[in-house]
Amino acid sequence: MGDRQTSDPPLYYDSHVFVCCNRRPDGHPRGSCVAKGSEKLRAYMKVRAKELGLLATRINASLCLDRCELGPCVVIYPEGVWYRISNTVEADAVLERHVRDGERVPDLMLPAP
Repeated sequence: MGDRQTSDPPLYYDSHVFVCCNRRPDGHPRGSCVAKGSEKLRAYMKVRAKELGLLATRINASLCLDRCELGPCVVIYPEGVWYRISNTVEADAVLERHVRDGERVPDLMLPAP
């Protein structure tokens, strides 16, 4: 990914949080983020982002991010940082520390692919 060019249009959102909401059949060897609760976490994150005043952040559902065995997976752009979140406390940490404060949450970050 390159740097934004001066001729690029302004960003519509400051950040996008993509939550994997892919569903594989029960018993699939790789599992799926939906089976691990990602849809509920995405819904929670949408409400929580508004409560935190993160109006320039979009919480999106994504189809397969191809890391379901590590999920529920979240990737945040424009930074491209990947997280595993399994509950609302972890979702809050990502929204507050990464999105709001511009920090990282190392304990929740996924290793490089």
